[in-house]
Amino acid sequence: MFDGVTGAVNADELIKLALKEDITGEDISTNAVINCYKKGTVKLICKQNGIICGLQVFERVFKLLDGTTQVEFYCKDGEKVAKGRHIATVTGDIRVLLSGERTALNYLQRMSGIATYTNEVCELLKGSKTKLLDTRKTTPNMRIFEKYAVKTGGGNNHRYNLSDGVMLKDNHIGAAGGVKEAVAAAKRYCSFVHKIEVEVENLEMCRQAVEAGADIIMLDNMSAEDMKAAIKLINGRALTECSGNVTKENIKNIIDCGVDFVSSGALTHSAPILDLSLKNLCPVTEEK
Repeated sequence: MFDGVTGAVNADELIKLALKEDITGEDISTNAVINCYKKGTVKLICKQNGIICGLQVFERVFKLLDGTTQVEFYCKDGEKVAKGRHIATVTGDIRVLLSGERTALNYLQRMSGIATYTNEVCELLKGSKTKLLDTRKTTPNMRIFEKYAVKTGGGNNHRYNLSDGVMLKDNHIGAAGGVKEAVAAAKRYCSFVHKIEVEVENLEMCRQAVEAGADIIMLDNMSAEDMKAAIKLINGRALTECSGNVTKENIKNIIDCGVDFVSSGALTHSAPILDLSLKNLCPVTEEK
């Protein structure tokens, strides 16, 4: 699911926290109607068109409750799925199927919604040189899942967290006393292997960032005209990124500006879920 052992371990810990949030003591509803092991199956059904993402997270929820639970998938992450499609069958202790249902669906619906929305935005950028990036505007304790969903939908990940890269935003610049001072301080502090990105809000700040030797210049909340002027001013001396309330509805205004990257917090904070459901739970008669 995620690259490296650390990613998988982190995912498990977060899934356990989600399960503890939903089951603080017991699942009263389930225990009231079934108080012993009984094998059953339930179907995962897609209720609208989109990109599926998070199948292994969905499976892991049930596996953490009971390692003997079996999930048979009929598609893979990143595939387009249509309304009415039977995506998977989950088989195991009926108590586990009932208790894990909401947590498993919460992950899968959220991640699939992000992948679907990201894919729609990527389609709008087709034919341009501009690459789509996510941001750190993620749901607390969901970043590893949400950034994976962006990649599954065809987007690219910006820095994962504050330890990943240098980005000097307006308040960093204010704290340092100006653009040139902030860049100079970052160059003194950081290893040469770290690129320095600077957020600018106008052409004068852009000029200062270029003169200071910034590696990446983020054009924040600029008009299309100012972005074009800024890119002309930069003239290839730094990579360019556009940011600031970028959504599926307005991204077309950016395509012709010629920026290298466009970052959008909407990918993770505003994507609607993909509607999915677990249906048709039924007992299974075990062979003797």
